[in-house]
Amino acid sequence: MSVLGSLPREQAPVETPAVTPPVHLSLDHTLGLLLDPYGFVQERARELGTDIFETRLLLRKTTCMTGADAAAVFYDQSLFERHQAAPRRLMVTLFGQKGVQSLDGERHRARKALFMSIMTPLGRRRLSEMAEARWRERIPLWAGLPRVVLYEEVSQLLCQAVCDWTGVVLTPRQVPHVTSMLQSLIEGPAALGPRYLRGRIERVQGDRWAAGLIRQARARPERHEGTVLGLFAGHRDTDGRPLPAGVAAVELLNVLRPTVAVARFITFAAMALHADPRHHERIRAGDETFLEYFVQEVRRFYPFFPMVAAKVATPFDWRGHHFPRGRRVLLDLQGIDHDPRLWERPCEFRPERFAHWDGGAFDFVPQGGGDHYEGHRCPGEWITIDLMKVAVTALTRWMTYRVPAQDLRIQRWRAPAIPNSRFVINQVSAG
Repeated sequence: MSVLGSLPREQAPVETPAVTPPVHLSLDHTLGLLLDPYGFVQERARELGTDIFETRLLLRKTTCMTGADAAAVFYDQSLFERHQAAPRRLMVTLFGQKGVQSLDGERHRARKALFMSIMTPLGRRRLSEMAEARWRERIPLWAGLPRVVLYEEVSQLLCQAVCDWTGVVLTPRQVPHVTSMLQSLIEGPAALGPRYLRGRIERVQGDRWAAGLIRQARARPERHEGTVLGLFAGHRDTDGRPLPAGVAAVELLNVLRPTVAVARFITFAAMALHADPRHHERIRAGDETFLEYFVQEVRRFYPFFPMVAAKVATPFDWRGHHFPRGRRVLLDLQGIDHDPRLWERPCEFRPERFAHWDGGAFDFVPQGGGDHYEGHRCPGEWITIDLMKVAVTALTRWMTYRVPAQDLRIQRWRAPAIPNSRFVINQVSAG
């Protein structure tokens, strides 16, 4: 089974030799990447019989890598840096300027510690409880509707929950607008035409809105004490000075935006429950261990962000390929999560495979690899798992619903991916 047409194709594991000659693709492959972002690196690597090759993207020499060994090299901070590594279109839509994703060294460690300080077990539990409250609030409302577009509804309830958690106060009328703004930041980077332009416009407006929240929190710190908003507003950089309001705003959005993005994984989880009712029944019966495996398999199997970028900080050689200083390098996240050398029958949805997973830092990378605290792995990975568990529990135990006929295809050119119909349900009832 594949959710992206024929991608990825099931193939026998390929043993990669210790040293391979460098492979160069002379033409610019920007169009190929845009048309097939999830399969671009993986397919070419398999055709060439190597985990590493060089091409041109936007006329710039770029090295592409896949495989767990490549991930281990890619997340070596002595070899790679993130400053000015990501394409500009990501910075002006998804990440924002001067955020944690673009920092290196001590500045990155200090800023990452800010994010990890809110990912405590207590903090995560509070967010899960707030998300649960929003689910239980919305389910009865859905019961009165002829159809519910799950992706849109879940995006809004996650927006409400994360704003509750961070101390950002939203009125009911503001929720759809703020949710739409955050969705546009997620949609913009890989889009062309109107979707990209909307992402840029919403980035400007979102930064302005979040900077206003930071200034309000600084003006009345006592009202925001103990909140994530207050923490970010009061954070001091490595020079001892408060972050500029615009940078603090970017980091606040770096909490709100990824949390809303979890709606994609939740939509995919609903698809997986629909595809195999046995999974639905097993979770509904209370199998918590299987719930964990199911959520992890959703994250492995379904497409999220296809790749990540870094820039060579120190020239080095690996597997016969030279990495000059300043070279942009792309790591294939989708390909690693579907690598037949790492995952048996990777094109099949099999939650039980996680009963035998050893928790490796480089073979399961839907939200990056390496260390959460020191490296560039997504700090919100744990809350992603938590929020998915709440959602799957809601879908299997707190409500019943029907899934009408609809277009659940996922277009290979669209990143981040989402089914065409956004997963429609009807005949919703509580319990």
